Amino acid sequence: MQAWRAACLAFDPEADHPIVHYESDGLLVAEPQSDGVWRVVARGPYAALRPQWPQVPVHDWRGRCIAPGFIDLHVHYPQTDIIGAPAEGLLPWLQRYTFVHEARLADPAYAQEVASFFLDEMLRQGVTTALTWATSHPASVEAVLEQAEARGLRWIAGKVLQDRHSPDGVRDDTEGSLRETEALIARWHGRRRLGYAITPRFAPSCSDAQLQGAGALAAAHPSVWVQSHVAENVDEVRWVRELYPHDRSYLAVYERFGLLRPRAVYAHGIYLDEVDHARLAATGAAVAVSPTSNLFLGSGFFDYAAARRAGVRLGLASDVGAGMSFSPFATMRAAYTVGRAAVRGDGAAKAAVSLTPEDLWWQHTAGAARAAGLAGVVGSLAVGSEADFIVLDPEATPLLKRRCAHAASLTEWLFAFIVLADDRAVAHVHVAGQPHNFTQRPSGRNEARA
Repeated sequence: MQAWRAACLAFDPEADHPIVHYESDGLLVAEPQSDGVWRVVARGPYAALRPQWPQVPVHDWRGRCIAPGFIDLHVHYPQTDIIGAPAEGLLPWLQRYTFVHEARLADPAYAQEVASFFLDEMLRQGVTTALTWATSHPASVEAVLEQAEARGLRWIAGKVLQDRHSPDGVRDDTEGSLRETEALIARWHGRRRLGYAITPRFAPSCSDAQLQGAGALAAAHPSVWVQSHVAENVDEVRWVRELYPHDRSYLAVYERFGLLRPRAVYAHGIYLDEVDHARLAATGAAVAVSPTSNLFLGSGFFDYAAARRAGVRLGLASDVGAGMSFSPFATMRAAYTVGRAAVRGDGAAKAAVSLTPEDLWWQHTAGAARAAGLAGVVGSLAVGSEADFIVLDPEATPLLKRRCAHAASLTEWLFAFIVLADDRAVAHVHVAGQPHNFTQRPSGRNEARA
């Protein structure tokens, strides 16, 4: 059993909006369970809890803040090396950079090297759980899940399905792709803290037979995830309309094949209408909001007001490599900015939304966990949840230190991190209660046992 003393930020794990629990001088207590995973057994004011746990060693991090590890709802690990590659928009970017680079991950050794760097970079940024895309090559899934298992992470990944409208090197075979997917589910899903996601790239890249097979696998394995893209770009939406003229909408294509359900997460969702939002809410599917990617590719601005009126489950995502940063602070910063925009990107009006710092933080932690079907497991620091947490340093940079010192409330303090922080503000990362030593970090003081 271990305990950590610092300010403590936590969230209600089941709420559909941010309910914040904050202690300026808090104590977090965790212990290993029979499965070897450390879970939170107590969290609250230091003065009240310490007498209940007098023999537990305490890591003293006063002046810093313990918070849930961030959750990234949509990220492409094979695109790590093309972050920042310029293009005119989504479809040209896919052809010029994405498919060319993803073809290289057929090489298991290269996939392992990229996966190792990617996971260490995610941890350095404070991300402890993610829904991760591999490529169409099984070796790419094996690489990232092997590396995630070695780090003890709760991590989800899947082999991309794309049997049409894709170049040589990434295009797969319909029947073979489904057999490979089923074999990967059997090998990885539910192994330690790992999960599998059935991963159609997007409707244009998958034949009806492949989408039908993906839906059958999703029905046969209800605990696995489904992840794909929807309504990201006006040219993409137009293409889907041409390919599927009898479906009511882009989202309706996925629903027809049985791919809208709990634990289904669709990235972007910019060009969805009221009926689409209602279907997402009714089926329990979620949207991974990807603001830096949407800005980078000029795709448009997500309509928070419309999605929330319908009760759609949402969470934030970096969407690297179109996303411009692995940092959750950069993602929250962009979400705040684009939430205030008055048009979507196709000229359609949308209501501007001023997202609070608590809301943004929730969307990257407990809200993302709820969207992914992991409420109470990660993202909240609730009692009983897995002890994935980060330690924030408000003195990481001179400007952050100065602004935090002048913060008059928790809201202002959290917003200072959103606007000013980067990976330097993540002083420590704990995965299931254990420190991840990705770099040299200042160590906390150890309080003597009582």
